[in-house]
Amino acid sequence: MQQIVLASGNKGKLAEFEQMLSAYGVTVLPQNHFNVGEVAETGTTFVENAIIKARHAAQITGLAAIADDSGLEVDLLQGAPGIYSARYAGDKANDQDNVLKLLDALKDYPAPRSARFQCVLVYMRHGADPSPLICQASWEGQIAFEQRGTHGHGYDPIFIPEHQKLSAAELSSDEKNALSHRGKALAQLLAMMQAKGVFTGGNSQ
Repeated sequence: MQQIVLASGNKGKLAEFEQMLSAYGVTVLPQNHFNVGEVAETGTTFVENAIIKARHAAQITGLAAIADDSGLEVDLLQGAPGIYSARYAGDKANDQDNVLKLLDALKDYPAPRSARFQCVLVYMRHGADPSPLICQASWEGQIAFEQRGTHGHGYDPIFIPEHQKLSAAELSSDEKNALSHRGKALAQLLAMMQAKGVFTGGNSQ
């Protein structure tokens, strides 16, 4: 079975990639499976950071790598937390810390509190790949006034997708994958990978 390293140790992201790539005969392994540590995200955009992470993982493991750089943009906060979404409340912040800081930052603002998730995916064939595959997608919605739901990760409990009454954390994994920024970006990436002949087996959909 083909192996691709995910340039992340995030269990929520790993589960989403595993679910969507398993049908293609691909095993997704987190970079910490190979004792690959985090690399400094010194880019100023989602694209730059995704490339940095994918190249780092591919160089150390010798495998093809997929990196995701994603975040939440809130219009009332001029696009913050943006590329700093994972460490919005500090370098050692967890999901709950970040959610609480964002709710506090928006406490004086009434609805609508428009926002969107952004996702950039990079597929690096090897550590020296000069032309990685790059896909980007967004997921529009609003920021809720309180947390709802126990599924998902990150800011999902306070993100209400457009045309939905449930939070992202109240959606099933299948519903979320069909709607989300990461699901849409991964669908693009899968199509590109198929067109480039990346997959060597499995039951493509």
